[in-house]
Amino acid sequence: MENKWFLSMIRDEFKGGKINLEKTHRLLEKLDIPCNYTHVKSIFKDNDRLKQGRITIEEFRSIYRIIAHREEIVEIFNTYSGNQKFLFEKNLLEFLKQEQYALDMRKNIAFEIIQKYEPIEEVKKAHQMSFEGFTRYMGSPECLVFKTDCTEVYQDMNHPLNDYFISSSHNTYLISDQLLGPSDIWGYVSALVKGCRCLEIDCWDGSQNEPVVYHGYTLTSKLLFKTVIQAIHKYAFIASDYPVVLSLENHCSPSQQEVMADILQSVFGDTLLSDMLDDFPDKLPSPEALKFKVLVRNKKIGSLRETRERKGSDKHGQVEEYEEIDQEVDEEIKESKALAVLEDDSEKESETISAAGLPLFKRRRTTKVKVAMALSDLVIYTKAEKFRSFQHSRLYQQFNETNSIGETEARKLSKLKAHEFILHTMKFITRIYPKATRADSSNFNPQEFWNIGCQMVALNFQTPGLPMDLQNGKFLDNGSSGYILKPQFLRDSKTPFSPNKTPRYSNPVTLTIRLISGIQLPPSNHSSSNKADTLVILETFGVPNDQMKQQTRVIKKNAFSPKWNETFTFIIHVPELALMRFVVENQGLIAGNEFLGQYTLPVLCMNKGYRRVPLFSKMGESLEPAALFIYVWYIR
Repeated sequence: MENKWFLSMIRDEFKGGKINLEKTHRLLEKLDIPCNYTHVKSIFKDNDRLKQGRITIEEFRSIYRIIAHREEIVEIFNTYSGNQKFLFEKNLLEFLKQEQYALDMRKNIAFEIIQKYEPIEEVKKAHQMSFEGFTRYMGSPECLVFKTDCTEVYQDMNHPLNDYFISSSHNTYLISDQLLGPSDIWGYVSALVKGCRCLEIDCWDGSQNEPVVYHGYTLTSKLLFKTVIQAIHKYAFIASDYPVVLSLENHCSPSQQEVMADILQSVFGDTLLSDMLDDFPDKLPSPEALKFKVLVRNKKIGSLRETRERKGSDKHGQVEEYEEIDQEVDEEIKESKALAVLEDDSEKESETISAAGLPLFKRRRTTKVKVAMALSDLVIYTKAEKFRSFQHSRLYQQFNETNSIGETEARKLSKLKAHEFILHTMKFITRIYPKATRADSSNFNPQEFWNIGCQMVALNFQTPGLPMDLQNGKFLDNGSSGYILKPQFLRDSKTPFSPNKTPRYSNPVTLTIRLISGIQLPPSNHSSSNKADTLVILETFGVPNDQMKQQTRVIKKNAFSPKWNETFTFIIHVPELALMRFVVENQGLIAGNEFLGQYTLPVLCMNKGYRRVPLFSKMGESLEPAALFIYVWYIR
C-alpha cells in the first residue's frame, strides 16, 4: 500500500526517465519532506551511480529513504506498532500517553492526528497511521519542545505594569555601532516585529524646526522624528496588542518639543495615552487596560491631576525649567575611562574626545532641563525620574515615576543591595541600559537584571549573540506579547528572595534531557560538502546557582544525521527564572569552534517527551529543517 502511494506521487516526474538535482529537491518537498538543499545535493551525488547529474526512480527512492526514514523514528514507530507496518489508534494513544505526556487525552485525539498527518488515503480511512504519517507528525509543530500553551497569551494581564518583564531595546534607531553607523527606520520595524514593547528615541533639534533622531555628538546618521513616529505607528501592534512605551532621550529645545508633541498627537491620535485612566488615578494600569495604547516616557512637570486640569487649554509656549544631573550622560562620561575628558570651566561642560579627536559626547553634567508643557502633558504613567537611592525612592518616588540605571551601577547595586533592589522593582518600573563604552553595540547578560525584577532590560537589538538569544528566548513566552508576568517572589514584598542565596520558597526542577540526534544541521562554512564535526552545548541561565553548561561528544564529519544518545541532568533551583539554551557547533582546532545554530527557551515552557528543537542562525533567522531531536523529562 505504501509502495502504491509512493509510486502514485512520483511516477509522473519520471516520465522522461530520469530527473536532475533541482527536480529531486522539489519532489521531496512535494512529498512533505523538508530538506536542506546542501544536504540533498550531497546525497544526490552519492546516489547518482552513473555520475551524469540525473537519477532513476530507484535512485530517488533510495534518497527518499535516507532523508525520511530516520533510524531513531523507525525505532519509536516499531516499539508501538504491533505489526511494524501501521499504528492503530490505540497504539498512537499509548504513545501519546507513555512518551509525550499528553494532557489532552480526549477519545478522538488519535483520530484527529491521523486525519491531519496520514498521507495515504486507504490507511487514513482504516483509522491507522503509516510510518510516513508518523514521520510527518513527529516533524510537526505539535512535537516541538516549546509548549503550545506558551505560544498564546495565557498569563494574567490585569496586574499593574510594574509586575511584568517588558521587552525593551536600547538606541533602537541604530542598526550598527554607536559612533559611526547608520540610523535606520528598520531598527524600529524589526524590534516591533520581534515583540519589543519599549523603544528608545534620541531626539535633537533639527533644521527647519524638524526634530531629528540620532546618537548625539557622534557621526551616526539622522532620521526625522516624524518619520520614526510614522513607522512606529504602522508596526506598533503587529506582533502584540499590548502597550508600547516610547522612551524619549530628549535634547530638544522647547519649540521643537512642541513640534514633537504635535507629531505624536497627530500620528497616533486616540492610540496615544494622553490622560490618566479613570480607574487608575493613583496606581499603574495593567497591560490589559492599556491594550493598543502608546505611552510616552519623558521628563514631566507637575502631577497627573494638574495635567488633567490643563486638558483642553492652549499649552503652546508654556515651558517649565528645573536643574538636574543628566544621569545617563554623567555615567557615560564616568565610564569612558579609555577616552580623554576635558573640562571647560566657562561652559561647565564635559567633552569626551576619542583617540581620533572626534567629539563623542558634549553635554552638561548639570543641566537646566527645559520641558515644553505640551510634551510634558503627554507623559502619564511613565515619567522619567533620576534614580538617587533606594531610600530616596522609598520616601519620595511616585507610582508613575520610572528610573533608568546604567548597567555598571545596577550591577553594583544588585551585588551589594539585592533585596533592596528587588523591593524597588516591585513598586517602580526600572530600566537598565548598556554602558557607554559599548561603542560596538555589544550587550550585557540581561539575566542578572531579570533576576532582581528589573522590568525594562534594554539591549541593542541589532547585535547578535548570547544576550539577544536570551532576550528572544525569554520573550517567546506568553504568546511573544512582549510582557511576561514576574514570578510571585518578585512581586510579593513579604518574600525574602535574593538571587545570590540558595532559595527555599521555590520548587526545584530536576530536568533530564536525552540528546538523541541532529536533523539536517547546517554544514560548516569551511566544508565543500555537507560535513561538520558536530557537538551540542546545553546551557541553563537563571540565578547564579542555576548557571550550568554541559556538552556532548563530537560526531566527526556528519552534519546530516549525527547521533549522540547522551543524557544530561540539571537541577534547577528557581525554574521560574531559568532559560535553557541549545548551541550546535562545529569543532575547530585553531580558531575555536564554529557556531552553527542555537535555540533558547524558558525551562517551564519545555514540553516533555520526544521533541524537536528548531535551530536559529546567529542573526535569529530560522534554519529549518535543521533541528535537534531530544527526549525531555522533569519532576518538580
